[in-house]
Amino acid sequence: MATHTLTVGFDLDMTLIDSRPGIKDAYAALSAATDTYIDTDLVTSRLGPPLEQEIRNWYPEERVAEIADRYRALYPEHAITGTLAMEGAREAVEAVQSIGAGAERLPAKGGGGRRVGGRAIVVTAKYEPNAKLHLKHLGINADAVIGSLWAEGKAEALREYGASVYVGDHTGDVRGARAAGALSVAVATGPCSEEELREAGADVVLPGLAAFPAWLEGYLADASRA
Repeated sequence: MATHTLTVGFDLDMTLIDSRPGIKDAYAALSAATDTYIDTDLVTSRLGPPLEQEIRNWYPEERVAEIADRYRALYPEHAITGTLAMEGAREAVEAVQSIGAGAERLPAKGGGGRRVGGRAIVVTAKYEPNAKLHLKHLGINADAVIGSLWAEGKAEALREYGASVYVGDHTGDVRGARAAGALSVAVATGPCSEEELREAGADVVLPGLAAFPAWLEGYLADASRA
């Protein structure tokens, strides 16, 4: 019987990392460099969608691509060191990667069983090189990082890597999980409330990643018994 690795996908901003301080500083630098007013508090209150969507709120359409490139270039200097790991982020990733022998009996999507151990991947709307800088700086060791994907677009990477669970903080993450046929686990640590996440179709809503390892253990045990 073929075996499959349990793969869990994680969103990045406000799921694994609290990037608000760094993003605020990066937008402040962009504002100064372009002599354009940007309400950085407002920007950091609605993280999740692609960068270009936010840029359109402050710059004319014909400058969006140029300004987005400039922001991405400013980002490593201004946003990496000020960003913190969310509570439980490292432990959540490690919980997936250290799954015990009980995971062998967990049915895999499409039939078969899963082998010991799991993969934790990051699927994010953030520019991939900058996402990798965050994870390296914070010592969060994902098995793969896929950037520049948002909402239903995340399903592309989730299907490619065979992710059966996707964890995120935004209703767009719920939509991405559902489009991929993955279990949507939502954490209420970003701009969306528990009620909004449930209404969007999240299968599970947790207060934060600190609750994820215990949830995962229970999920695997229930699936094994089934």
